[in-house]
Amino acid sequence: MLSANFKRLSLACLAASLLLAGCSREDSQPDTAVVEDTVPAAQDSATAGSDAATSPADPAVTDAFRTFLEENYAVDMARFPMSASYRGIKTNQDQWDPVNEDFQQETREILEARLAQLQAIDRSALSPQDQLSWDLYKLDLERQLAADDFRHHHYVIHQFRGPHTLAASGLINIHRVNTLADAEAYIGRLNNLGDWFDGVVEQVRIRGEKNLLLADWQYPQMIESARNVISGAPFDDSGSDSTLWEDFQGKVADLEVEPEVRERLLAEAREALLEVVQPAYQELIAALEAQSEDAPDADGVWKFEDGDDFYAERLRWFTTTDLSADEIHDIGLREVDRIHGEMREIMREVEFEGDLQAFFAFLREDPQFLYPETAEGRAAYLADAREAIDNIRQILPEWFGLLPEAELVVKRVEAFRERSAGKAFYQGPPPDGSRPGIYYANLYDMTAMPTYQLEALAYHEGIPGHHMQRAISVELEDIPEFQRYASFTAFTEGWGLYSEELAKDMGMYEDPYSDFGRLALELWRACRLVVDTGIHSKRWTRERAIDYLVENTPNSVGDSTKAIERYIAMPGQATAYLIGKLKIMELRERAREELGEAFDVRDFHDEVLKDGPVPLSLLERKIEALIARGGEA
Repeated sequence: MLSANFKRLSLACLAASLLLAGCSREDSQPDTAVVEDTVPAAQDSATAGSDAATSPADPAVTDAFRTFLEENYAVDMARFPMSASYRGIKTNQDQWDPVNEDFQQETREILEARLAQLQAIDRSALSPQDQLSWDLYKLDLERQLAADDFRHHHYVIHQFRGPHTLAASGLINIHRVNTLADAEAYIGRLNNLGDWFDGVVEQVRIRGEKNLLLADWQYPQMIESARNVISGAPFDDSGSDSTLWEDFQGKVADLEVEPEVRERLLAEAREALLEVVQPAYQELIAALEAQSEDAPDADGVWKFEDGDDFYAERLRWFTTTDLSADEIHDIGLREVDRIHGEMREIMREVEFEGDLQAFFAFLREDPQFLYPETAEGRAAYLADAREAIDNIRQILPEWFGLLPEAELVVKRVEAFRERSAGKAFYQGPPPDGSRPGIYYANLYDMTAMPTYQLEALAYHEGIPGHHMQRAISVELEDIPEFQRYASFTAFTEGWGLYSEELAKDMGMYEDPYSDFGRLALELWRACRLVVDTGIHSKRWTRERAIDYLVENTPNSVGDSTKAIERYIAMPGQATAYLIGKLKIMELRERAREELGEAFDVRDFHDEVLKDGPVPLSLLERKIEALIARGGEA
């Protein structure tokens, strides 16, 4: 890892070079503008293009700015090695992303230094493309600092996500073993897991001291998932291999090395599992068990000191707007009513007799909508999901100019984490194409994966949803590396939800029940606005939120329970989907209306995707610029 002194020296030297390049024109930077209902953007659309027209980009400032971004990115990949591995970078490949308090404080200091350095760069001396990168970087720094103001309000571990599952899923799915050095780095990660988990236990303790605890029912799920990782050989004599031991043996078996080298690697990995991994997990489990005795039964973050302010920050982070909890709650209620109306139209189409609640019960209970709870049923689900993706893939050129090069595969969520994982999610590919994009379907409980929702889920997680957006993003050329991976949930998940409806425009959902499934998933996201704000702002109980989903959606009690438990663990995150989708739909219709015959949906989609993830304020600015150009992306 980089030393603290090296990092501070590097940042100081970089700051000096940037000041020399940028400070002479600092006073000419435009004022910050605010787009209605959004976070502040660095510059409004009216002036975004005028800089380039009156002042050509300054090569010295441009070079300094790009060097600033490149060097910062290199520092980040050295400091966050697991994130680097996810992106196909092997820097410090035997390490994990630290979470200890000293590291987090150092991170804050680096962010503050970068913000000061960035503001010393004359934005008006950059090209429009670099100005967008400047805006994104500034916004990302500011939002990371705002999030760090609530550092310990954020859960370091919860039942859906955390080091206890990342250790296994990261090594299995992200850490490739193509060389001897890769295998040795894998063993290094096993040996360094203890230090990483020491930081996790420290963070658990700090939250306990500040009374920033999870709800009581969350602890057993985390403990169970942690125990699953250290179950099986070499940890016990149960007769089956543990997940990690099975993974390492399989990867080493495919490695072209001498037999004695392979035996050495296996012996070292086994020792690391027994001497480091198992004790680290046992210590974490003990810390969680001890803390569970003090855990409250209240679910929302309102229970914390400054909980309302924390939740407001979470809503800003995930939606990239300034919408309040009350405003989001009201949007959700309106959207639920709208979607219920569209569902009743499908009820009439299929000639169902009864009210909407009876239709929901029919869809939950009738076996025609369920895959068998068998190996064959699960295989059929995966095959049908692949077929849905293959069908829509064939017509993508009619709707997009930009197309991803990375492959997409559909996989079942691994057994060790399927009980606590969400129903579906996507893992993006690295830029080098060494790993495909993966659509994970959680097939633990087949009643939670009905036939009528299969298409919409496949389009959301795969094509034209997350795989289109994320694979294209990492494959983009001529944008800074940070921009490929920027995290703006309203954009990313808004695109996924938008893609579900886009698939209808593209001619999918020939079966009316599948179209109902599309509406059911949109309804699910509308209900999220209601229940997320209900739990974390309006003090709803877990049970009241579950009841709301059961009463207003066709989803099962089990599905609804898992969902509410997710929203409790990740406050605010669930609100991003529909807020983002509504904005994308609004912008598409605005472009269609203002451009008339010049509107081309391919240009619209390319404009949305061509700069990577952006906050909704900057997305609006981009589409306004597209309209001003006459519709050409």
